[in-house]
Amino acid sequence: MNTKSQLSIIKVRNTEMNCTSACNSNSSLVLIQMVVYIPVFITGSILNILALWVFCCKLSKWTATRVYMTNLAIADFLFLITLPFKIMFRVQNWKTPVCLFLESAYFINRYMSIFLITITAVDRHMAIKYPLKAKHVRSPLKSAVACGVLWVIMISIVCVTKYSEVRMQPIVCFRKCSIEPSKPAFASVIWGFVIPLTILSFCSIQSTKKLMRKKETHPNEKKLIQKAINIIFANMAVFIICFLPLHVAHFVRFIADSMKASCIAIHNIAHFLQVAGIIANTNCCFDAICYYLVNKEFQEASEIKYWTRTLNSEII
Repeated sequence: MNTKSQLSIIKVRNTEMNCTSACNSNSSLVLIQMVVYIPVFITGSILNILALWVFCCKLSKWTATRVYMTNLAIADFLFLITLPFKIMFRVQNWKTPVCLFLESAYFINRYMSIFLITITAVDRHMAIKYPLKAKHVRSPLKSAVACGVLWVIMISIVCVTKYSEVRMQPIVCFRKCSIEPSKPAFASVIWGFVIPLTILSFCSIQSTKKLMRKKETHPNEKKLIQKAINIIFANMAVFIICFLPLHVAHFVRFIADSMKASCIAIHNIAHFLQVAGIIANTNCCFDAICYYLVNKEFQEASEIKYWTRTLNSEII
């Protein structure tokens, strides 16, 4: 190996050593995490436990939507359990196999939430647009099987990915220290956000169009139909607000690492990624609020003859 090559390798290694300081804890961001995550953990835990109690104990009949929402509540609750450990590992900067398990659980439940929200939108779209076909296609058992398959796929993908990352670099909890482009992070942007967002947007828009037409043909139920439309768009808005900044940050970091950006740029992107992660992690509270709104709306709708026939058979 000639002197020029050796100098080049030394330069790259020095750059990596300087840039990996981006993974060090920022005291301001750690404080923000604590301020946000403590109320999110308390509020989200109460809301999701309450949602599980209602879904599992108070409702008399299992439906396809109820199965999806129960799994979503489970995923959100398990995700909340990882938040205190996320703060702890940030403060202590521990590097142990336990943190690898907790980090895997963190990502499994985040993307389970995303895909369950997407599947629920598809299920709702089928029920609203094709009510007769949906009666033969949809069932609680099929929904339970779909959720089970999704859990197995998500756990397998995350565990294999984390195992591969550990073999490539030392364990550092809940942060990216390497300046090498992360292919799993890029894949999560495409498969974990862009594709679900596309499906969610299509289904929400189509469902809204169908409900708008029903609003014209059933003027007496205009107010109730409009509330259902508002809930659909509220769910979509929460999804975008919570998850768009995070996946934009992952994409920007992937581009920066690929183009060998300066350490200052990488530091700034790393901080943006942490802030975006804080925003994304509040989603588990908003999901629980949506459970309440949807069930309240269905409860009101069930008191009206038309909506007893349509909402209960098509949406639920």
